[in-house]
Amino acid sequence: MKWYSLLAIYLLFWTFTFFLVLPWGVQTSEEAGEALVPGQAPSAPHAPRLRRKLVVTTLIATAGFLLFWANWEQEWVTRAEFFALFFDPAKPR
Repeated sequence: MKWYSLLAIYLLFWTFTFFLVLPWGVQTSEEAGEALVPGQAPSAPHAPRLRRKLVVTTLIATAGFLLFWANWEQEWVTRAEFFALFFDPAKPR
């Protein structure tokens, strides 16, 4: 696989993981016991901790991508085996 394909797939892993990690540990100002800033939405996170979430996202996405890449190289699970999990190979499509 070419390097730019690997980069694109890694970025997909990273983006998907970021949206999964983003809501972890979120508290509104009301839940944290703080007053709202004028103009602030009541649902806005009090302390989003983005730096920590970026690190966690990078670690999880890298681990997932490395598993994907190793499977691609070693062919532990082929496409035919993967699709056989969801579709009956005896039935024509």
